[in-house]
Amino acid sequence: MHAKKISVVIPVYNESRVLEKLFARLVPVMEHLGRDYEVLLVDDGSTDNSLEILMQHAGSKITVIELTRNYGQHAAVFAGFENSRGEIIITMDADLQNPPEEIPRIIQVMEQGNYEVVGTVRRNRQDSIFRKVSSSAVNAFTRRITGVCLKDWGCMLRGYRRHVVNYMLESREHSTFIPALAASFAKDVIEIEVDHEARYAGKSKYSLPKLISLQFDLVTSFSDFPLKFMFYAGMFLAFFGITFGTILAIARLCFGAAWAVEGVFTLFAVLFFLVGAQFLAFGVMGEYVGRIYREVKKRPPYTVRRIHEKSPKGALYKIREICF
Repeated sequence: MHAKKISVVIPVYNESRVLEKLFARLVPVMEHLGRDYEVLLVDDGSTDNSLEILMQHAGSKITVIELTRNYGQHAAVFAGFENSRGEIIITMDADLQNPPEEIPRIIQVMEQGNYEVVGTVRRNRQDSIFRKVSSSAVNAFTRRITGVCLKDWGCMLRGYRRHVVNYMLESREHSTFIPALAASFAKDVIEIEVDHEARYAGKSKYSLPKLISLQFDLVTSFSDFPLKFMFYAGMFLAFFGITFGTILAIARLCFGAAWAVEGVFTLFAVLFFLVGAQFLAFGVMGEYVGRIYREVKKRPPYTVRRIHEKSPKGALYKIREICF
């Protein structure tokens, strides 16, 4: 069945050098579909003039959602989801590494196969070796955590059915990983290969600390593996400590106190190792407790300052000062 309306959600953070080119390529693609559509651009607290450029393009089919500050890419996407009205929702980056020309093929595959989620695999990735290697590690780790065998979890260019997006919105999770969350609600998921282009301008917003934070979101939102790992590691270390202590006691009885004194530094080394392992365990447990604390407070994961769009008559108006 053909969707009557298509929504495209694009998070934007300091992409002023790319936006004009984005509109020049995206709008003709959407018009060529011959369907009702909307483009929701979520300004995630940009510090350059990205918001001003976005507002110049606001119209009856282009909505600009202005967040109060920088909340991160996934929160910005959720803000777009919350305000979208399409039966199929496409997400993509604003940096043009995801070609807008691939959108019609995603919609076609989704409708022909009646898929709930269409993921994409970047063909001939135009990224640095570090990004490729780290992405491969993240993909392998994500497959292990979620149990869903998708090749490329990091590509933002994806298609979602309306009911899957509604399920994600109902979850109200602060720290999450959207592709994995969608896979947990969808039965029919497929991946297709798409082109990948070099950044038109600017640089990637995903630094190494942000990639590590994203992995924490993935692990703590979809798995209790670290807690189980600490449990079994603690059992092993405890057994190792008891065994080592027994060996030291027997050796002291057999070889005398002089031998035991000579091994005092080894004992200290083992002690430091065990103490370090304990602090590591406390850190992982603290990460889980901290996330539980944030969820219990029920604070909104993002706030919207204004939504900029134009009525069919062309008059600019602003609605909904704060939502979600």
